[in-house]
Amino acid sequence: MEKFILDEERVKSCIDNYKRIKDDVMETAVKSGRSENDVRLMCVTKTVEPEYINPVLDLGADLIGENRVQEYCSKLETLHLDGVEKHIIGHLQTNKVKYIAGRVDMIESVDSIKLAKEISKEFKKAEAVANVLVEVNIGKEESKSGCDIEELEDLLYQISELDNIKVKGLMTIPPICDEAEARKYFAKMHDKFVELQQKNISGVEMQTLSMGMSADYEAAILEGSNIVRVGSAIFGARKYF
Repeated sequence: MEKFILDEERVKSCIDNYKRIKDDVMETAVKSGRSENDVRLMCVTKTVEPEYINPVLDLGADLIGENRVQEYCSKLETLHLDGVEKHIIGHLQTNKVKYIAGRVDMIESVDSIKLAKEISKEFKKAEAVANVLVEVNIGKEESKSGCDIEELEDLLYQISELDNIKVKGLMTIPPICDEAEARKYFAKMHDKFVELQQKNISGVEMQTLSMGMSADYEAAILEGSNIVRVGSAIFGARKYF
């Protein structure tokens, strides 16, 4: 196994990037007509070693997102997680749910009743309640997970009948496109979010709209997002292993 050598320059870069993006998120929230603290910045830590994540957490970052269950579980003991909210944001296989039951604050990638039922079952065993976002495939891309927007309301009603799982909002990833086109997708998602808020579905709380990543978080905030998921813009280009 290759010996880990800390890159001090990268540590400094992560800290500087976080400060800059945090300020940018706050400024853009104000531009969107909200207060500077109405939009949360999630630090996405996929493939990032704890040695680069902890300096950012020590600055006050209070929300992290991990894509892979195995990686998430392996980092729990080494990250400085006091006061930090932990989300799973990647595609979640039903056979991995048991490993995070009661160990995560939110799952952002629920896209089927099958997955929701497994979450309900495993969190019940753990005597915990799963807070979840339903992932919507806003661009109807075959390569992406997420439910179709036309099927969203029906899925929400089905999940609302399950024990130990609470829907707290929606998540989406638009197709790769220019800013003007991305804003159309974000606006469509926000419109649906507001529509569902007004329906007051029993057991469903439309509080969180998670959309926007490193390349498009400003556009997402301007269209109503209240969580942006930023990884490479803070920690640098990902290393896959």
